[in-house]
Amino acid sequence: MIYRGKIVDVLQQRIYDGEIMVSDGIIKQVKECPLPSGQDYPYIMPGFIDSHVHVESSMMMPVEYARVAAEHGTIGVIADPHEIGNVLGVEGVNVMIRSGCQAQFNFLFGAPSCVPAIGGNVETSGATIDSQEIAALMQREDIGFLAEMMNFVGILQGDSEVMAKVAAAQKNGKPIDGHAPGLTWEERVRYAKAGISTDHECATLDEGRNCIRAGMKVIIREGSAAKDYAALHMLLDESPDQVMLCTDDYHADDLVRGHINVIVKRALRDGHDLWNVLQAACVNPQHHYGVNWGLLQEGDPATFIIVNNLGPHLTVQNTIIRGTEAYGYDLSFGSISARRLITADLSGYPNNFCATPISVEDIRLDIHRGDTKHIIHATDGSLYTNHEVEYVTGDPMKDARYPWHEVQKVVVYNRYDSSARPVVGLVRGFGIRHGAIASSVAHDCHNIVAIGSTDEVIVRAINRVIEMRGGQVAIADEEMVEMALPIAGLMSPLDGHEVAYRCRLLSDMVALSGCTMKAPFITMAFLCLPVIPELKITDKLLWDSKNMEGVSI
Repeated sequence: MIYRGKIVDVLQQRIYDGEIMVSDGIIKQVKECPLPSGQDYPYIMPGFIDSHVHVESSMMMPVEYARVAAEHGTIGVIADPHEIGNVLGVEGVNVMIRSGCQAQFNFLFGAPSCVPAIGGNVETSGATIDSQEIAALMQREDIGFLAEMMNFVGILQGDSEVMAKVAAAQKNGKPIDGHAPGLTWEERVRYAKAGISTDHECATLDEGRNCIRAGMKVIIREGSAAKDYAALHMLLDESPDQVMLCTDDYHADDLVRGHINVIVKRALRDGHDLWNVLQAACVNPQHHYGVNWGLLQEGDPATFIIVNNLGPHLTVQNTIIRGTEAYGYDLSFGSISARRLITADLSGYPNNFCATPISVEDIRLDIHRGDTKHIIHATDGSLYTNHEVEYVTGDPMKDARYPWHEVQKVVVYNRYDSSARPVVGLVRGFGIRHGAIASSVAHDCHNIVAIGSTDEVIVRAINRVIEMRGGQVAIADEEMVEMALPIAGLMSPLDGHEVAYRCRLLSDMVALSGCTMKAPFITMAFLCLPVIPELKITDKLLWDSKNMEGVSI
């Protein structure tokens, strides 16, 4: 097979007319030569790579995720399966790898380093992955790195279990990803010296610069909820060899609209150097993680994309992976693929779900005049929360200090123990006036979480999630929209575009309830992650992650 066009050699930083000869999935020859006149030739370039993503957050299985991502010129992802790892342990990792092997795509899966994120008396997970299991995973050829080390406190304190995981990765020559928001300069240096090589949690330019100064690479994140491009994009031209791009937690309805290509086009629109942008999007991930997924060199895998131009209006026309077309845009009709027959039977999928239905009495919260209450203040577009301490002059859910319904109940319910009881807290920022949302996607342990305007509607939403053995529910007035997630309570067996469509229906129903957040389910899910500041809620308690201690409800 011969491909002709304007060849984009990112390594040599040049564009030239030529042709690429492909045989048996390998680039046999790249030849610079004049192109026959009379045609408008496209650009042929390396494909895009997401340098840090949790495929589970798309609620698609890897094989479906790959099909949708390829439509946007993505040829591979660096995937951390710690979401399913928290539910099913190592078997969950294996589930993801098996599904990924069914796709015409490149997956590099890591070994989840923090399963659970904290655990113990703070939260309940469905499984643990200890240092011995990490050591075994690190020896496997299908595991490429130690995934995000969220336990930066353990690193800084030299915790033996944490350091054993790091040592296992180093022994096998595999990179170690980081996750360390808000470190001081001295802490950052110590974190990097321990062997941590990347961080995707930098939220300010100074933090990003310090990360690079300490010897780590910055992965600029532009996900569904957490968006850091605006703060960090100057690093693309300042330190192009030390930057990569990622989406981290990316919802299905965002993925169908675009992926890394969206960040690339935005960077080009902002005037960043083309070669620096392509180095971050295509080259650095392959070099850092030691993979050869194709950079348009002779002998490389025949993996590349064909685009109409190299500017802010770049459009992917074809995605070729190992010599096979993974995506092709039909100029007459667009790309339409037949959907698989979907069965209504949701049994037989790997899961870990033991929760039983609850009643209104189970989520009562006694509040009296004169009490002091801790309120989580969530912000749209951020995974961080503020910790507000309020002296109660009335009912915080109806206090005159706030508009009606601004303070609402948030409920977290252990899904792994049938004898557990819900934990109830207070949250601001969602503004649900007449309805509720509930989900079994609640980072990282993935217990059930719900927020709503009344106890009755919260209970209704939670019990529907339980009935489905995992899923998402949105209620506005008496109307309810749902999506079952029977695979570990995280993913659907449906076609990827069908998942995206149902996500859109859920979002529309949430908007009808009065919530104005762009990504309410993701924002709610991260209320449960105790390693991100400042106040969080788990199935056991309210957690002050700044001071690493529990606080009274």
